[in-house]
Amino acid sequence: MPAATAPAPVPHPLRTRPFRLLFTGRALSLLGDAAIPAALALAVLEATGSTAALALVLGCAMVPKLLLLPLGGVVGDRFDARTVALTTDLVRCATQLLVGVQLLGGSPGLAVLAVAEAFGGAAGAFAMPTVAPLVKGTVEAGALHRANAAMGVAQSATRLAGPALAGTLVLTVGAGWAFVLDAATFGLSALLLLAVRVERVPIPRRSLRADLVEGWREVRSRDWYWTSLIGHSAWNGAAAVLMTLGPAIAVQRLGGGTTWVVLLQVGAVGFLLGALLADRFTPRRPVLTANLGLATYALPLVLLAAAAPAPVTIAAYGLAQAGLGFLSPVWQTAVQRAVPAHALARVTSYDWLLSLAAMPLGYALAPLAASAWGPEAPLLAAAAVVGGCCLGTALVPGVRKFTQGPPGGRAPRARLRAPWAPGPPSGRR
Repeated sequence: MPAATAPAPVPHPLRTRPFRLLFTGRALSLLGDAAIPAALALAVLEATGSTAALALVLGCAMVPKLLLLPLGGVVGDRFDARTVALTTDLVRCATQLLVGVQLLGGSPGLAVLAVAEAFGGAAGAFAMPTVAPLVKGTVEAGALHRANAAMGVAQSATRLAGPALAGTLVLTVGAGWAFVLDAATFGLSALLLLAVRVERVPIPRRSLRADLVEGWREVRSRDWYWTSLIGHSAWNGAAAVLMTLGPAIAVQRLGGGTTWVVLLQVGAVGFLLGALLADRFTPRRPVLTANLGLATYALPLVLLAAAAPAPVTIAAYGLAQAGLGFLSPVWQTAVQRAVPAHALARVTSYDWLLSLAAMPLGYALAPLAASAWGPEAPLLAAAAVVGGCCLGTALVPGVRKFTQGPPGGRAPRARLRAPWAPGPPSGRR
């Protein structure tokens, strides 16, 4: 009887041409995007001198994104994800180039900037849900985790390099060139996507409402998924509170603006380390482990409220960001393995929607609560919410029982339904 042979090891996804092209395009566009927030803020404030104008431009980018995300998920599932991503790259290339030309002209029109950012935000609503199907369609099932970890490393590296790049461009050649660079990265990403071949899972043509309903059914039929989304939403709302109140506390109580800058940079390094750890370590219970990591965000919130020594607060923020960096690839791999391919973009769009919607709420409520009760109250409340929601997922049976599938990419064992959820739709494995 011949001896059984071990299965051939799966090559690293960056050794395969489709994923390598996807990864390169994604890394380029992430680098350009990471330079935009600082450049946009400085450009609008320099042109108008008004924080209200900056809020208007930022709102014009955020509102269409939130409104259109569910539709973006339907489009990403119904049509070829590669074509959708390529189209949105071209749209964002055009909008960022328009903003860059306006700024380089020396007299940018606020209305033009706002409309351009609105179109860019709308394109982002269709682009974001395509990332998961693109990754899943360009790598073998056994390489999903390492592919997502590579994407996480690219994201964290660009978060480190982007602000420095923006500062260099703004101080040397002007903020407009940051937008021209961003437009160029989207153009290059579109060219690279032209050469990518992605496995596509067609779905039957139905009404828009039926597609939206099926996507939501896929979300609520998995208790591990929708309860984790509550934790993700709480995390983003708490992050908005910290970003709103943290700078003033750093300046007034922790030694000045330099402390805040160091805190943000240490956070970026922590995110990178978390993503690198995810590439080397695959937890047996990925959803539970990732959610427990997110709960560490309560630490810097409590320490800021207590005006703890700056080194302690900075270290806690770095740890919390490492938890986020670890969560991203672990969570994405779990979702890609457990959710049917024909519904993946729609399910992902609801994750983005709930996560992003919590941020404006945090931005709005934090200063109101701080003016009424002092900054300590909203910081401690945010810590209680994010800690309670993320730790509370450990009480959910599906979260505790969700385990990594065996090599080869078969679905994880825990695929539990909430007791009140309808039966599984056709096509679910």
